[in-house]
Amino acid sequence: MNIGLVLSGGGARGVAQIGFIKALEEYGINITHISGTSAGAIIGAMYASGASWERILGFFKSVPIFHYKRYARNKPGFIDTAKFHQEFLKFFTEDNFSILQKKLYVNTTNLIDGNLRIFETGELINPLLASASIPGIFTPVQFKKGLFADGGIVNNFPVEPLQASCDKIIGGYVNPLKNIHPNGLKHSYQVITRAYQISLDHQCLSKFKYCDIMFCPGELENYGIFSLKTMDKIFNIGYMEAKKVLEEKAPLFIENTEKIKNSIAKE
Repeated sequence: MNIGLVLSGGGARGVAQIGFIKALEEYGINITHISGTSAGAIIGAMYASGASWERILGFFKSVPIFHYKRYARNKPGFIDTAKFHQEFLKFFTEDNFSILQKKLYVNTTNLIDGNLRIFETGELINPLLASASIPGIFTPVQFKKGLFADGGIVNNFPVEPLQASCDKIIGGYVNPLKNIHPNGLKHSYQVITRAYQISLDHQCLSKFKYCDIMFCPGELENYGIFSLKTMDKIFNIGYMEAKKVLEEKAPLFIENTEKIKNSIAKE
């Protein structure tokens, strides 16, 4: 059975998706295909490479993002995305999709023509860096005659690449939309930002119906995309949510569910 995993973007909230992976492994669910955007693309690639959830979480906790040495100069953004390349090169054995053990789709946005670009072959690191390059914060990545940035601009829940090749699809979404106080909408930029968030959220929610299982922890609404100091809490929120959902839904995917549940309970 081909089982797909779609992982949304979400900045630091994306760490919850490492918790999803831990729970999936505990329940013996073998993911064969992954489609990810932004943080979801990076986590998906690391998972596809065969890395353990411990190593993936360790990477996110060990790589400083807002370090002065990463500041951009004469580039459109505060943080120079290219300065993360060496950390990624140390993580992956080779800068190529061919090293991955699972099929991976990395979703990016080409700022030149405004179209979604999905990478699945060739060089790996530049597409990953591009997919996570939030406009205005991180500089876009130039390669293959394009200027690429956050895949979430066009598609923050990229389930589409999985639909033709997967028998079952599991979704991981880490951007619950919280209610806000009217005082938080006093300025035009706040209204514009809120409208964009609502539009993006509704686009993603309309695609949940294509997933057989959805992990969407509501508690993440209390954490921002740059909540870097609370990664352990975010990871645990994702893990506990996935365990709760799989308690009911896992039989859709695996046999001997009771045996696995008893094994987990003993840990």
